[in-house]
Amino acid sequence: MNFSVYWQHADAVSKTLYFVLLAMSIATWTIFVLRLMGTRQLKQIAYAQLSQALEQLKTKLAPLGFEQRKAVAEQALLRQISAEKANAEKGVSVLGTIASISPFVGLFGTVWGIFHALVAVGKSGQAGLAQVATPVGEALIMTGLGLAVAIPAVLAYNICVRMNRGLAHELQDQAHGLLIDTMLQQESAAKKSDAQITQQTFVGGQA
Repeated sequence: MNFSVYWQHADAVSKTLYFVLLAMSIATWTIFVLRLMGTRQLKQIAYAQLSQALEQLKTKLAPLGFEQRKAVAEQALLRQISAEKANAEKGVSVLGTIASISPFVGLFGTVWGIFHALVAVGKSGQAGLAQVATPVGEALIMTGLGLAVAIPAVLAYNICVRMNRGLAHELQDQAHGLLIDTMLQQESAAKKSDAQITQQTFVGGQA
C-alpha cells in the first residue's frame, strides 16, 4: 500500500488523527530515552537527598532517647523515599496513557475511513470487490499506525515501572544502612556524653 496515495485521499479528520499518533510516538520515545539517560543521575541524587535528610536531623536527634531517635529518623527517610519515588515516576503515567489510547485512536481512524469509503461506493453505484477493498485497505493503515505507537509505549512503560521498582528497593536498602549508621553514631555520642557527665560529677564530688 502506497502511503502517499492514502495521504492524498485522506480527509482532515484522518490527517488530524495521524498527527495525533505521531505526537504520541514522539512523546513516548522522548520520555523513554530521557528516563534511560537520567537513571544513574536520579539514583545519585536520591542517595544524596537521603543522606542530607538525616544530616539535617542530627542536632534534633541528640536530646532524644534511642527509640524516639529511631522513629524520627525512619519517618524522615520514608518521607524522602516517597518524594524520590514520585520524582522517578514523572512521565511514566504518560506512557501508560499513550499505550492505552493509541490503539483506539487508530481504530477510530479506521472506522472513519471505512465509513467514508462505503459512502463513496454507495454514491458511485458500483459495489464490486475492487471498489470496496482498496479504500477499506487504506483505512486499515490507521489501525496499523495505532499499534505501531502502542507497542513501543507498552514496552517503555513496563521497563520504566521495573526500573522504578528497582530504584525503590535500592533506596530502601540505602535508607536502612543510613539509619543503622546514624543510630550507632548517636548512641556512641550519647555514651560519650554520659561518660563525661559522670566523670565531671565524680571529680566535683571529690573536690
